[in-house]
Amino acid sequence: MQTKHRKKRLSFILCMVLIVAMALFTTGCNGKKASGASSSAGTVVQTESEPLGEGSTVFSFTVTDQDGNETSFEIHTDKETVGDALLELGMIDGDESEYGLYVKTVNGITADYDADGVYWAFYINDEYAPTGVDSTTITEGDRYAFRVE
Repeated sequence: MQTKHRKKRLSFILCMVLIVAMALFTTGCNGKKASGASSSAGTVVQTESEPLGEGSTVFSFTVTDQDGNETSFEIHTDKETVGDALLELGMIDGDESEYGLYVKTVNGITADYDADGVYWAFYINDEYAPTGVDSTTITEGDRYAFRVE
């Protein structure tokens, strides 16, 4: 009986090692992202060539869909908040609530938790944002992103 449990444990450990090895192999370890092409993990990184909007404040904005495809934009605006700038350009849409704007659509892609079980998460400099997009003041040099989670 102990032999059977050992074999199960060994099999489980080997499977976990294989999964980790496959994950490392497919993502790579160099930390570089492909530009305008598909990377080994299947993530497409596309940089828009033309800046969007007009204004003296510039910030980068990235959209990551449910499949991991990334699209990056350079946003130019005179608006005060990230939400106002993206709403003006038609980049985001959603419902107003007592907590602020509940973003359901980003760059034409809808993620509705009530319907799909996924939502748009807002990030500032690759960290989960402590504020909503409509109450986040634009800081030049910061990177803003929405990711489906």
